[in-house]
Amino acid sequence: MTNNQTIIKVIDLVKKYDKLTALDHFSLTVKQGEVLGLLGPNGSGKSTSINCILSLLTYDQGEIQLFGEKMAPDKTELKRRIGVVPQDVAVFEELTVYENIDYFCGLYISNKDRRKTCVAEAIRIVQLEEFLNFYPKKLSGGLKRRLNIACGIAHEPELIFFDEPTVAVDPQSRNNILESIQELNRKGATIVYTSHYMEEIEQICSEIIIMDKGSILASGTKEDLKRMIQTSEKLQIELPLCPSDLLTTIKNWTGVLHADYDGTTLRLDTLKEEKVLLKLLHHLESKDLLFGDFYSLQPTLNDVFLEITGKQLRD
Repeated sequence: MTNNQTIIKVIDLVKKYDKLTALDHFSLTVKQGEVLGLLGPNGSGKSTSINCILSLLTYDQGEIQLFGEKMAPDKTELKRRIGVVPQDVAVFEELTVYENIDYFCGLYISNKDRRKTCVAEAIRIVQLEEFLNFYPKKLSGGLKRRLNIACGIAHEPELIFFDEPTVAVDPQSRNNILESIQELNRKGATIVYTSHYMEEIEQICSEIIIMDKGSILASGTKEDLKRMIQTSEKLQIELPLCPSDLLTTIKNWTGVLHADYDGTTLRLDTLKEEKVLLKLLHHLESKDLLFGDFYSLQPTLNDVFLEITGKQLRD
């Protein structure tokens, strides 16, 4: 496989459920070695797009290519090059940890010697060596997640889809899972990663897509996305007392996009070029208002997500 080869190419994809358009002329390109973060509110089309890419769903219009070939349900050889780690743990309760990994690996690799090597490597990557003879019901939530990953990667796929693999796990397990994914990427795997944990996306993804209503709203690196939004600086200042007229005045300043006070801390979203912090400090001093520590923070990916997709609930 040559460097920068296109691994996934989705062209003008349309998927409808009766009158609902789940994917609206959705297009996507993923290059070899990328870790793509796929973000979107509930119902945005993330799962539908992945299921179409994997030929688990039919679609109404468009084309999907994987590794330069048109994807279809009968493309067995293409599917051997793909790994899927679903959000719901999908293992056999009657099989041990080792037997589960060996079974899923055996779906793609028939040679016993090679399968044994691949299974051992998957076990090493997710650090399950001490639990090989355990049954899934005896595993903690984090260990089950790691077993789920091992089953999806044991056949050494070149393209791996991770669907919220760290849901409801402790910080130690989350860290282990993220490190495992980064190791897989260093070994050459191309990754598509969906999560509602923005800090995970920032940590591991080289490219990020934000989608909603079946379309891509924004894409690029995390730095690219942060440059797209209005908020360029977030200010926090400890303020024991904040008269109501002070908050009203600040909200009307040029460069202040949002301001609120929670009883102890004044928070502002601002345009960095307006130098609001300096103006704020001078203003507080002129009013003889005592203040404590103050901070200037850069916007997070979560800020980008909420500004692009909106803050309304998506239940």
